[in-house]
Amino acid sequence: MSDRIILHVDCNCFYASVEMLYHPELAGKPLAVGGDPEERHGIVLTANYIAKRRGVKTGMALWQARQCCPDIVFVPPRMYLYLRFSRMARAIYQEYSEQVESFGLDECWIDLTASCQVLGDHTQTIENGYRIAQEISARIRRELGITVSIGVSWNKIYAKLGSDYKKPDAITVFDRNNYKKLIYPLPVSDLLYVGRRTEEKLEKYGIRTIGELAETVPHYLQNWFGKIGLMLSVFARGEDRTPVNDLGVEAPIKSVGNSTTTPRDLVNDEDVRLVLYLLAESVSERLRKNHFEGQVVSIYVRDTDLWGYRQQKRMPAPTNISREIEEAAFAIFQRLYRWEKPIRSIGISVGDLKQEGQPRQLSLFLNEQYRERQMRADRMVTMIRSRYGYAAVQRGIMHEDRYLSSLNATAEDHMIHPHSYLEHGNRSGCETVLCAESR
Repeated sequence: MSDRIILHVDCNCFYASVEMLYHPELAGKPLAVGGDPEERHGIVLTANYIAKRRGVKTGMALWQARQCCPDIVFVPPRMYLYLRFSRMARAIYQEYSEQVESFGLDECWIDLTASCQVLGDHTQTIENGYRIAQEISARIRRELGITVSIGVSWNKIYAKLGSDYKKPDAITVFDRNNYKKLIYPLPVSDLLYVGRRTEEKLEKYGIRTIGELAETVPHYLQNWFGKIGLMLSVFARGEDRTPVNDLGVEAPIKSVGNSTTTPRDLVNDEDVRLVLYLLAESVSERLRKNHFEGQVVSIYVRDTDLWGYRQQKRMPAPTNISREIEEAAFAIFQRLYRWEKPIRSIGISVGDLKQEGQPRQLSLFLNEQYRERQMRADRMVTMIRSRYGYAAVQRGIMHEDRYLSSLNATAEDHMIHPHSYLEHGNRSGCETVLCAESR
């Protein structure tokens, strides 16, 4: 059986690259996409290569980025714009294969195994995959004005390593002839799902490179890490067989959420409740827009010492009602937080999503007529705001602190979390390999 031909396409500095198209006056200057320093929305989401070469990194606080690069220019994120470019890029990929799987807004796997029979020189070879990758790269540059790095290999893990291997605007091929020479010397942290803690634990066992991980007896890795150890062994050796999802198969959404760094520190329950209402309304709106209800409400709190706290609650019924989401979030907060420090940021997410309107068992303890009125009220508020603006209708609690309620909790700031690589149809393929290795 011949090998598959898999591409992994990664848009270079995606948010920053898109913003540079709309800010030609900033050409040649360091730029980062992040929040407003005056309002303390202080995280770098991405930076262009000029800023990166001066030490600016994703996730860095804005004040830290400015220390590294005093002349850096910050622009606020525009998720609607990045979503549009992401869709346009996927539309190009889909001209080459029906098997296109997103891994975030800026990354996709493409399975060209069948496509190579009708594209390029009509051969199912890694060389033909490279030629198609060149064509895709040129089209993205010409049609979208941004660049991509592409990895070409016979499995998804090595293809992703290839897109990370050389940046920007590069194509890297890992085939059966060169993978040990090129991949095995790489640090083990370059491998998908090897985070800082896993890297530290591997180092305790003397495993620092992907090659050392690949050559470790799988049974030992299983003893140290459980099934994850076997998975990492499979990844390191290039034996991952998980498929690239078909075009028609959407990765299920895990949760919808929104979080914010507040304009000032939150110091009491009243402050928190006001912000939770803002966040709950925005999450509720996005759930309805995508026809979802969720049954698990989670909150995340970070204090002024940057310690984070997270907890969740299961609801008696799936919901996208803003009041129910807020009330559940506030109940969680009161159990979770002891007010030892003021709060700097807070977030809400709703998970265990189901399609809106699905049949469900009614509860004797829920007033369904009241819930229906709340649903209609939420829809009416959304309709009024879409026509007359966000401030056209607001809850009375928002007038208790106009400064705090001025924070931006609009739908564009939402986070939609797809299930991870391991959670949507890929797990079965990986487990097939793991079972074979553990015999």
